[in-house]
Amino acid sequence: MNRKTAVTRVLLAMAILAGAILHANTNNLVNATQGKKETSRMESTKLEKVVKTEEEWRRILTPDQYHVTREKGTERAFTGAYHDLKEKGVYYCVACGLELFGSDTKFDSGTGWPSFWAPINKKNVREERDRSLGMERVEALCSRCDAHLGHVFDDGPRPTGLRFCMNSASLKFEKRP
Repeated sequence: MNRKTAVTRVLLAMAILAGAILHANTNNLVNATQGKKETSRMESTKLEKVVKTEEEWRRILTPDQYHVTREKGTERAFTGAYHDLKEKGVYYCVACGLELFGSDTKFDSGTGWPSFWAPINKKNVREERDRSLGMERVEALCSRCDAHLGHVFDDGPRPTGLRFCMNSASLKFEKRP
C-alpha cells in the first residue's frame, strides 16, 4: 500500500469516527433534554394544540416571523431584537403566546442569539432531531403550535449545561418586575 492510500484510509477512518461521536453526542443530548421521545410526546399532548392554515399564519406573523417559525429559518447573528436584552420579563411564542423562557434563565452566550439554560416549563418546548444542513442537531419547537424556535446545544451554563439558542423573531417579550 502506498503512502497516499494509507493517508486516505486514515482520514476516512477519522471522518467515520468523528461522525459516530457526533451521532452519539446528539443522541445523548436529545435524551438528556427531553427524556425518552415517548415522554416528550406525552407531555406535549397535554397542551391544547393551535392549528392554523399557512394563510392564517401569514396574516398574523410578519414575513421574518413567518420565515423563522413556519419555514424553520434562522435570523442572522446579532440582528435580533432580544440577543442583548437584559430586562426582566417573560419570552412568549410569537405565534401562539405560550410562555417559553424567563429572563432569569437568560445568559450571554456570545453567539448573537438570545440564549437560555432552561424553559419555563419543559412541556412548553419540544425537541426534535434536525438533520438539515448536513449535520445533526436538536431543534426546539413550541409544543402548542409547532413554531420553530431555534436549537438546543450542550454547551450551556449550570445548572442544566444546556443552551437553548433561540431566534428573536420567534419570541415576544413582556417586561415584568
